[in-house]
Amino acid sequence: MKPENAIEVRDVRKKFKVYYDKGSQLKERILFRKRNRYEERWVLNGISFDVKKGEAIGLIGHNGCGKSTTLKLLTRIMYPDSGTIQMRGRVSSLIELGAGFHPDMSGRENIYTNASIFGLTKKEIDERMDDIIEFSEMEPYLDNPVRTYSSGMYMRLAFSVAINVNADILLIDEILAVGDINFQAKCFNKLREIKAEGTTIVIVSHSLGQIEQICDRTIWIHDGKIKAEGKPRDIHPQYMDFMGQKRQEISEKETTRQEEKTGKKAGERKEDSPEEKKRWGNGYARIQRINMLDEKGKRQKTFVTGSKIVIEMDYKVNQTVKNAVFGIGIFTKDGKQCYGTNTRIDQLAEFDLTKDGTMHITLDKVNLLPGVYLLDVAIESDVGNPVDYFREAYTFEMYSAIGDVGMVRLDHQWDIRGETEGYVD
Repeated sequence: MKPENAIEVRDVRKKFKVYYDKGSQLKERILFRKRNRYEERWVLNGISFDVKKGEAIGLIGHNGCGKSTTLKLLTRIMYPDSGTIQMRGRVSSLIELGAGFHPDMSGRENIYTNASIFGLTKKEIDERMDDIIEFSEMEPYLDNPVRTYSSGMYMRLAFSVAINVNADILLIDEILAVGDINFQAKCFNKLREIKAEGTTIVIVSHSLGQIEQICDRTIWIHDGKIKAEGKPRDIHPQYMDFMGQKRQEISEKETTRQEEKTGKKAGERKEDSPEEKKRWGNGYARIQRINMLDEKGKRQKTFVTGSKIVIEMDYKVNQTVKNAVFGIGIFTKDGKQCYGTNTRIDQLAEFDLTKDGTMHITLDKVNLLPGVYLLDVAIESDVGNPVDYFREAYTFEMYSAIGDVGMVRLDHQWDIRGETEGYVD
């Protein structure tokens, strides 16, 4: 292995036998042995990638593409049919949370059992016990049998064990929706913390937002091969565009019926314009014009830190958008996300788009520090179906006479007490 790498995957292939009609009893297998027909399905067809020490990568792709299989191969739950996987350091996996938990044992006893699966000695578990209990927030129930736990309590305890192993490599598969909102935020903060400490992280998730918050790089797996890899902000639009086209193919009959009924045709895709390369969706509605207004309603592209900003977006409806969602995202020029929200997150009542209109969102106090920022805007339907995602749709600048540093200004006050020389205001 190269000294800078924590993981090296080389030309890995994996196949499974898929049985059409497999007997479940010995008698059936003997009498109908000719029925035990199967096909060999290749899930991975030669993937190769490296993960550097301290790097966080996200694996994305449609269901069945091979991303979870890749993660299980990394954990050595299963082994490749060909190719090699090399890893350096202790590995902790958040794939099957609570593997090894016994329902009749207490939470405390199961901590020892579960942590030992990750390779910790009793002494190491004793040293981490307080951290595990504190992170799980399960101390009042720790001596109760696990069978008395709710599913959320079970998952919290299992996550707390896995996250406190102090592993060199952490593998995560679609389990970040653990517990309530506050606990989820706590999990994300912990992941950022261990990433900053140099832990290598590999995440499989359908939530592109989660990946963008944590990962340095995205690998898109399609039909068992790597289709694309790079910065999340570069790869995710390509993936969403691909998935949007797939959704359109699936709903083609329904779309045709609606077009015949309404006499309207969904927006045409334009591939030539540079602007069009930054947007994707099914075209049922189209973002026409975007403006940012100051507190007097005047169109601006430059604002003072701390000022009120109104984002105004005109849209055209080509076809009814069911359960519509408007969203915005603010990014630095190098792709760091400063803020993002949408009408679903803010719990607005469900609505459909049936005719052209204008969307306004008022940001009462924008405390972004001086710099150039990019605005993403989006319309989607239902849960994540892209209608019109427009990346880097608008550029604006913040300025200030104050010299504080960072990304945002936090309201604060100084209070210095004790003996001081000179004058303190």
